[in-house]
Amino acid sequence: MRRLGGGQRSQEVRFGRYLANSKVTIERLIEGWSEQTGPAAAGRHVLAVQDTSEINFATTAARRRGLGEIGKGVGRGVLLHGMLALDADSGSCLGLVAGQVWTRKGRVVIPHEKRALEDKESNRWVCTAITAKQVLAQAAMVTIIGDRESDFYAAWASLPDTNFHLISRAMKDRCLAGGGKLFAASGSFEVAETRTIELRERVGRPARKATVHLRFGRVALQRPEGRLHRHLPDRVTVTFVELFEPHPPTGIEPLHWRLLTTHQVADVAAAWRIVHWYKQRWIIEQLWRLLKRQGLRLEDSQLADAEGLIKLTAIAAKAAVLTLQLQQARDGKADEPADIAFPQREIAVLEATNTHIEGKTALQKNPHRKHSLAWAAWIIARLGGWDGYSSSRPPGPITFKHGLDQFHIILIGWSIRDVCTP
Repeated sequence: MRRLGGGQRSQEVRFGRYLANSKVTIERLIEGWSEQTGPAAAGRHVLAVQDTSEINFATTAARRRGLGEIGKGVGRGVLLHGMLALDADSGSCLGLVAGQVWTRKGRVVIPHEKRALEDKESNRWVCTAITAKQVLAQAAMVTIIGDRESDFYAAWASLPDTNFHLISRAMKDRCLAGGGKLFAASGSFEVAETRTIELRERVGRPARKATVHLRFGRVALQRPEGRLHRHLPDRVTVTFVELFEPHPPTGIEPLHWRLLTTHQVADVAAAWRIVHWYKQRWIIEQLWRLLKRQGLRLEDSQLADAEGLIKLTAIAAKAAVLTLQLQQARDGKADEPADIAFPQREIAVLEATNTHIEGKTALQKNPHRKHSLAWAAWIIARLGGWDGYSSSRPPGPITFKHGLDQFHIILIGWSIRDVCTP
């Protein structure tokens, strides 16, 4: 709160009142996520990546702040489910689409398998995708992407539509219509291609090369038994794409992806395209890191009540996406327009700021196309303390965060530039 208030007590109080205002609802804040995303998606094939992140706020037994349990152990906080829109060709982030932010009110005693979908937290995957159909209506095609948790029969049976597809990593070995199980079915598929790929370094996994096999085929998923699924079709036909490492190094867990998709996969090139699209899911993991660790450090908030923390999480998610967009655009390769991240009134301020901070030599000039997102990223990075030279280390998330803080101060000054004082 002190950082949001710029170190001024009056601004800190002002922002606190904003979060406490009953007219500022979590529903309206989330609706605001997509104001620029929908227009930016027009005419594109959009990868709409869904994921859920746990925001763990420090609590004690005497100071729970109204927060419910998250994950395992004694952690308490809020859950953030978001959908991130990406350009399928370039991977450029177009913004947030929809989602939910909530805290658990207590433990559910009715077993999971005896509850209808609308009474389960997993319903967020379907509700968010349904909202995406409205927000991304101008897109040429939409592919919803989710990890294992998004793989449940009701989603496969109800969500696909014309130019609206799903890709998910298979969570369990499903029964197939006509008999047999999903994982065994791939054994009848011929290996379509073998490649050696580079695996990036990740937590708990060093960078390495892996030789993998790719195979694919059509399968028909059988509707689960039970009254809760009787309203759904008795089968859903999808494509099963499997990427696996047959001979991993000793002591190393093999790479193994089992992907389900509603896309038609006619050849090996199309199968690799499904794998490539699914790999874009890691971009939303970047978003969570920006939100919780790099720059925003949301989990450090000391707000006293759950309602304020839920609203603050929704606001911070929007800010983290802007930082992600600037970081993606800094090299100018994608050439996205600035208005996918900034409204027109702010682009005018960026233009005036650029004139002020550019140097006199060619090396000190903004090298990017005017009103492109890369052009805006250069300006924000300069405001954040970057020297602007291409030979210097590229600006990172903290630099962009500091630059955005400065830019917001400039916006305040710009808004009162024509106010006359006696």
